[in-house]
Amino acid sequence: MNTRTLGKNGPNLTEIGFGAWAIGGPWQFGWGKVDDNESINAIHRAIDLEINWIDTAAIYGLGHSEEVVGKALRDKRQNVFLATKCGMIWDDRRNVKIHASSKSIRKEIENSLRRLNVDYIDLYQIHWHDPQTEVEESWETLVKLKEEGKTRFIGVCNYDVPLLQRCNKIAPVQSLQPPYSLLRRQIEDEILPYCLQENIGVVAYSPMQAGILSGKFDLLKLADDDWRRSNKFYQEPNLSRALEFVEQIRHIASKYNKTVGHLAIAWVLKHAAVTSAIVGARSSKQVAENVGASGFTISSDDIAFIEDALKTIINKD
Repeated sequence: MNTRTLGKNGPNLTEIGFGAWAIGGPWQFGWGKVDDNESINAIHRAIDLEINWIDTAAIYGLGHSEEVVGKALRDKRQNVFLATKCGMIWDDRRNVKIHASSKSIRKEIENSLRRLNVDYIDLYQIHWHDPQTEVEESWETLVKLKEEGKTRFIGVCNYDVPLLQRCNKIAPVQSLQPPYSLLRRQIEDEILPYCLQENIGVVAYSPMQAGILSGKFDLLKLADDDWRRSNKFYQEPNLSRALEFVEQIRHIASKYNKTVGHLAIAWVLKHAAVTSAIVGARSSKQVAENVGASGFTISSDDIAFIEDALKTIINKD
């Protein structure tokens, strides 16, 4: 498994990271029911296949994902770079909201340390900007947590350039976690160039657009409470166009003896600003499939074909 350095003087992360969103189980943005034993086996399989980092968040399954990751790493902590997030909280009625005040973040990290059963977190990230809290307050709190040894590195998710600039005035941002895929490319104009310029590591989530670009997506197989059922990417005409695009590029993937999912992940990894792609898995089989996306290069001719297909099918309006 190839590795890349995360930001300035950061750790070496494998090009594929294990995404633990889906193993959180049912909640407002869940993927349906999960088998915790199967999730733990998937994490162990990822480690066996040399994936060296896991990305989770307190909000995934309202704490459940962190608990499962903690159980999986009970005897394997030293083998994994562990990333989690703060800034999204829930109440006793399972109502979720964005909140990133200093007091809340300090409470969150203690809860995350307990659920993960660790003494420190490798990368602690603000999940979303809280419009009710000055970004300086949130970021200064993470800086202090790093100074206190509760986390080794600090980063943010879903931030735009102005927010990154405000953070950088206080302390360098180690990493940004944005959505990035063939179907979601808004970060290419300003965010990725800024990260490249400032040496901010980029760990992209949803490189397969939560399954649409896997090459085997079937809407009928989604659980009734799967968050994707209410998302715009999975509604018409977007879904049909996306699946038509997948069929158009399937032969490109076959040229490399890869799946469409591999091709989609490799396309994300080709950008110079990207350190790693976070790829979710709920089974050992999915993990084994995911690692095939690392270590191959898409030719310039094939990239051009993919771009033309995107313009013709996805952007035809």
